[in-house]
Amino acid sequence: MRYPARILLPALTGAGLLHAALITDLYLRYVKAGLRPLLIGSGAVLLLLALTAATTRTGRRPAEHGRPAEHGRPAEHAGADDQEHADGDGHEHADGDGHAYGDGRGHTDADGHGHADGHGLGYADLGGPADGHGPADGHGHDHTGTPRVAWLLLLPALSLLCYAPPALGAYTAARANDKTVAVQRGFAPLPTASPLPLTLTEFTKRVRQDRSRAVAGRTVRLTGFVTPAGRDGGWYLTRIVFSCCAADSQTVRVRMYGRPAPPADTWLAVTGTWHPRGALGTRTAQAALDVRDARPIAPPVNAYTDDLPLTPS
Repeated sequence: MRYPARILLPALTGAGLLHAALITDLYLRYVKAGLRPLLIGSGAVLLLLALTAATTRTGRRPAEHGRPAEHGRPAEHAGADDQEHADGDGHEHADGDGHAYGDGRGHTDADGHGHADGHGLGYADLGGPADGHGPADGHGHDHTGTPRVAWLLLLPALSLLCYAPPALGAYTAARANDKTVAVQRGFAPLPTASPLPLTLTEFTKRVRQDRSRAVAGRTVRLTGFVTPAGRDGGWYLTRIVFSCCAADSQTVRVRMYGRPAPPADTWLAVTGTWHPRGALGTRTAQAALDVRDARPIAPPVNAYTDDLPLTPS
């Protein structure tokens, strides 16, 4: 990659990371909150590398090893014991000390050193180019250029500053795996508050595992976003849960009854009671709610956890 891109790429990426994790909360769309210090540190390191590259002189060309040989003349002279030999074709070769003699075509001597052709063009030895200016083909053309398409690498880094990819929502939830609800042995008594705020996971556990049937007849309040259920026109209240980042996201869903489906991705606080389907407290029970009230809310700060919602600061 060319010199300007080597500076711009880490600089833009570092600035984007700091913008997403230090200045705003955009990083919560992609990773868990606990990874914030690592993102800030990574952004700072990338900016430091870009600054170092910008202030350090790069691309120095090594000094030339010697002047090119003239046509038909030796490139170097070692002394009185130099000998010149010619083959049957009249081409000149290196002497016993490995010194080059031009024949107009360019050869490699016994030491593997490059030689000049009859036009004074340098040829690389086995370790690199003769003049240190970069790789060259047999015609002396430089092929160190970077394809223009490499500049497209700057677009993802620039997008972190100018356009943050949208948050995961109903489209992802409809195609993601449902989060496995862990088996819980024994449940504490529920608070007496009404409506009772519960997470989707806690509500599901109570419906399918709580033998005391504590949620029977209780009015609960659940929070999540709308995911269409399919052709029947039903819908789910959904939360997407990150184990580490968006790549390993899973969903927790509770089926809603009694209200038409709101627009997908709408965040709601839904109040209702358990929808009787299956035997409460067993695996046959469906995690479902008869909706009494559904109010739109702003997406919470902890949108990718299944916790009681935190309101934006």
